[in-house]
Amino acid sequence: MADFRPERRFTRIDRLPPYVFNITAELKMAARRRGEDIIDFSMGNPDGATPPHIVEKLCTVAQRPDTHGYSTSRGIPRLRRAISHWYQERYDVDIDPETEAIVTIGSKEGLAHLMLATLDHGDTVSGAEPQLPDSYLWRRYRRGAGAFGSIGRGGGFLQRAGARYSRKLSETENDDFGFSI
Repeated sequence: MADFRPERRFTRIDRLPPYVFNITAELKMAARRRGEDIIDFSMGNPDGATPPHIVEKLCTVAQRPDTHGYSTSRGIPRLRRAISHWYQERYDVDIDPETEAIVTIGSKEGLAHLMLATLDHGDTVSGAEPQLPDSYLWRRYRRGAGAFGSIGRGGGFLQRAGARYSRKLSETENDDFGFSI
C-alpha cells in the first residue's frame, strides 16, 4: 500500500492552537460520562426544533430542480434586498443590497472572510470580548493586531475600546495564542 503522508510539514498548521469548541466538546463528554447534567452554551445551537412551517417550506423548495445549483457569490438578490429591509426596519440603517449586503453560510464564516479580505499586516482590529474564538485566528493569519476589551458591567465599553485602539500594541501583547504566524 502506498504511503500518502506529506513530505513536508505545514508550519502554519503546526502552530495553530487547539480549537476551543473541540476542547469544550471533550469536556462536555467527560462530564456527561460522569453523570453530570450539562447545559450547553458553547456554540449557540438552537434549543428546540425548527418550526414545522419552515421545515415544510424547505422540503417544498428542495423538490424544485431550479434550486439544485449554486447561488451567486454575493447571494440571491431577493435575499440581499430582504437583508437590507430587515436592517432598515430593525436598526433604521440603510444598506444597499447591491454593494453592502452579502450572504454567507454563517456569521463565523462571514467574519473570517471579512478579515481575510480587508486586514493587512500590522492593521489593528478593535472589538468586544467575548467574541468568536476564530476571530483571533483569522486576525493572526493576516498578521493583524488586536485591541479588545471586555464589555463588562456599567457601560463605557466604547470609551475603553477607543483608548486601547489609540495606543499601538506591541506584537507580544497581541499574540493571543503564544505563537506567531
